[in-house]
Order: sequence, then C-alpha cells, then structure tokens
Amino acid sequence: MGDAPAMTYGDYLRLDRLLACQEPATGAHDEMLFVVIHQVYELWFKQILHEAEQLQRRLEVGHSAGALHTARRIAKILKTVVGQLDILETMTPRQFASFRDALGTSSGFQSAQFREIEAVLGRRVFPASDLRGDERLQAAVSRRSLFDSLLRYLAGQDHAVPEEALNRDPAEPWHADEGVQKILLEVYADDSGPAIEVCEALVDVDEGIQEWRYRHVKMVERTIGAKIGTGGSAGADYLRSTLFTPAFPDLWEVRSRIEEGPVHDS
Repeated sequence: MGDAPAMTYGDYLRLDRLLACQEPATGAHDEMLFVVIHQVYELWFKQILHEAEQLQRRLEVGHSAGALHTARRIAKILKTVVGQLDILETMTPRQFASFRDALGTSSGFQSAQFREIEAVLGRRVFPASDLRGDERLQAAVSRRSLFDSLLRYLAGQDHAVPEEALNRDPAEPWHADEGVQKILLEVYADDSGPAIEVCEALVDVDEGIQEWRYRHVKMVERTIGAKIGTGGSAGADYLRSTLFTPAFPDLWEVRSRIEEGPVHDS
C-alpha cells in the first residue's frame, strides 16, 4: 500500500465545503458580506456552546484555574462577535434594501444556536414552537444552567450555598435569591480567593451578551430604522425590550451591597 496523501491546509479545514456555503440569493454586491458575517456568527456561537460545556464541567469539579480560563475565552469571543458588527455597519440602509426582500421570512431570531446559548445562560421561557422543533434546546432548558454550575462550584469551595438553590429544578426559571446573594457577598469579601475571579469572569460573559444585544439593536436601527423585522418581529423595538436583562442577576445585585474595606493584594 502506498503512503496516504499528505494532509493539506484546505483538506484539514474542509475549505472546499466551507467556501461553497456562500450562495447569495441576488446579484447585489453587499449580500455576500451579509451572508459571510452571519455564517461567521454561527461558527462563533458553535464555539461558545463548546466552551460553555467545558466551563460547566470545570466549575462542577472545582477546577478554578480551568474555569477562569474558559470563562475568559468566552468573554473574548463575545468581544469578537460584537466587533464584527463594525463591519456590518459599513453597509448603508439602501445597500441592505437592495437584497432584503430575498431574505423572505428568515430572521436572526431563528438562530437555534443563539437560543441554546440563552438557555445555557439560564433562559427558560421560549415559544412552544421553538421547544417542539429543537431537541438541543429542549435538552438545554432541562439541565443545569451556567449559574447552577457556579453555585455547585461555590459549594465545593466551602461556601454554604442554600440547599434549595443547589437542589432546585433546573428546568424552572431562576429568580434572584437573597440566600445566594449572602454567599456571594462572602465571596466578594475575600479579594484573595479564586472564587471572586471566577465570579468576575462570569460577569464579563454576562456583560458581553448584554453588549452584543445593545450593539445589535443599534445596528438594526441604523439599517432598517423602525421597520418590521424580516421574520415579522417588531425589529429594533423587540430587540430593545431584551436589553439590560442580566443572565446572572445575583452577581449584579450584590455590587450595590459590597461594603468598603481594605483590599488584599494576591
């Protein structure tokens, strides 16, 4: 038998298949940019889900350094996703209008991966049609969220997380909890411990999602103004209604209750 052919760059990345996926529906020059940007979004969403799974595993086994590294990677990816909107915003409203009709009823709201990211972060209320048609989303809303995994991590760090929080039904929406916030205040009282860094890294992730939502709103406003979205949504008005709703409300709530005191250098 002869030697197997050498692996090439194109073979390893399946570039023949990847670069064949861009099929604009019109001859409008700017549609290619629109297609590429949104396909890249989906690739990054895939990576975020991959990293989030690793992050939850590391939290639940108490791997502080690993959890911190992974959370920071997710936050960096979110920064990159947000930065791509700068490129999309080089397209004028007229340029978008030149191919918008070809989108039909397609809409970014239909991104199955972004819905799954929201579920991993803790969202539990979705339209019934979404849940019926998406097995991955059904699984995501039934298992522990990222914040549930953080609570298990904190319990493993000898913090007395309330049993009702640790043993709750993960399919139910999470609501800010006074007992959990008391534990978080203890975490934030110790500047030298690894738990505070992990918590802050999750705040970075939460902030990254909120920043993405805000920039997405402004991009839509720049592109279509107050028009109805392509999928029949209320466009920018709907997106605006999702702003400033944190995934981890307790991590934000405790910030107004942290008392001043000496900072311990690590």
